[in-house]
Amino acid sequence: MKIVIIGNGISGVTAARHIRKRSDHEILLVSGETDYFFSRTALMYIYMGHMEYHHTKPYEDWFWEKNRIDLLRDWITEVDTDNKQLVRSNGFRINYDKLIIACGSRSNLFGWHGQDLDGVQSLYSYQDLQQLEQNTNRKVDRAVIVGGGLIGIELAEMLQSRKIPTTLLVREKSYWDNVLPPGESDLISRHIREHGFDLRLGEELDKILPDENGRVKAVKTKSGELVNTQLVCLTAGVSPNISWLSNSSIETKRGILINKRFETNIPDIYAIGDCAEFRDPPPGRRNIEQVWYTGKMHGEILGKNIADNNDDQYNPGPWFNSAKFLDIEYQTYGTVYPKNKADENSFYWEDDDGKRCVHFVYNKDTTELKGINLFGIRARHDLFHKWLKEKRTMDYVIENLGASSFDPEFYRSYEKKLIKKYNEEFNANLKLKKRGFSAFLNLINT
Repeated sequence: MKIVIIGNGISGVTAARHIRKRSDHEILLVSGETDYFFSRTALMYIYMGHMEYHHTKPYEDWFWEKNRIDLLRDWITEVDTDNKQLVRSNGFRINYDKLIIACGSRSNLFGWHGQDLDGVQSLYSYQDLQQLEQNTNRKVDRAVIVGGGLIGIELAEMLQSRKIPTTLLVREKSYWDNVLPPGESDLISRHIREHGFDLRLGEELDKILPDENGRVKAVKTKSGELVNTQLVCLTAGVSPNISWLSNSSIETKRGILINKRFETNIPDIYAIGDCAEFRDPPPGRRNIEQVWYTGKMHGEILGKNIADNNDDQYNPGPWFNSAKFLDIEYQTYGTVYPKNKADENSFYWEDDDGKRCVHFVYNKDTTELKGINLFGIRARHDLFHKWLKEKRTMDYVIENLGASSFDPEFYRSYEKKLIKKYNEEFNANLKLKKRGFSAFLNLINT
């Protein structure tokens, strides 16, 4: 049986590896982006000089031939589902018995006037990184980033490493407040400004203006202000990369529609990773999951299903994610929305220095923990995953909070301050139980 995988990112590669571990099927990985799989999350560190490109490849180049996974550097332009064939960019065709589509995301573009000018770009692919190198090898007195979120702040940090002054145009009233509640969003907004960035909140891009050579020279905002710039970075999110499937019989909505076994409406065709959209997502999960670890989980389950002829469904448990806003780490577990649902309440604690905060969301009636955000604090994922699955109450979580924290050298504990505020706010008398790694192990083993 010949299995063709479109996309050599974390989803496609994980599927290939698990199929190979369990079978002798012929496997072909197709990608037009790079010859070999690399860690997309490390793109910023290549630009900042912390790593080189070859450091971001998890496997040596000989790995693929040794494991009999064939590689093809090319773009697929069409899926002929009737004849089980793929059309390459040169018109040649590839036969398949089973097809896995793992083609990732693309940067959102909203038809802004001037978005195709020289010096205007996004940041998602390896080609985008190369373009950024070219654009910043020329004189850049100021860069403008359009859009907030995680990609926007990563790009700001990258440009700051080259000492390029940067303006961020963010249409929300506070940074990423379409995802973060007010406390966390305000903390991050302050932090960005404290690092010297020109953060313009509640400001939108109107148009990008060219110079006489067709290169960007300024942006005009919706409020009428002109900002002179030689580099514009468009970071208003990403969407599933499915436009190339517009003439296909594969059903799509925002992404490629799948069930919990990653099956599309066409037999023997599957979709995983950023490009996939669940018709009926698992409880507590989004229809589209555009993060590294979920793509890896998709690939592992589908790879095992195909190799072993299983029909296991995707059921990953509570949502979680992590990221960084400059030097502040961010972790989230369960569901924390910008505004509480009708049956939810919150408890928010922020340290006096405004650099650390914890936000709990819980059920009003049962006080069952529903989600938690942590900023500037590194917590143990396994423990929060366990508490959410066990539907632990807020009192239980607060008392055992010390067991969730790492204890690196020079780490400043926060739990006693948080418990003090919790006791005052809820007229409680909770005391912190044993903290540290031994307490974590005891809780995990119970």
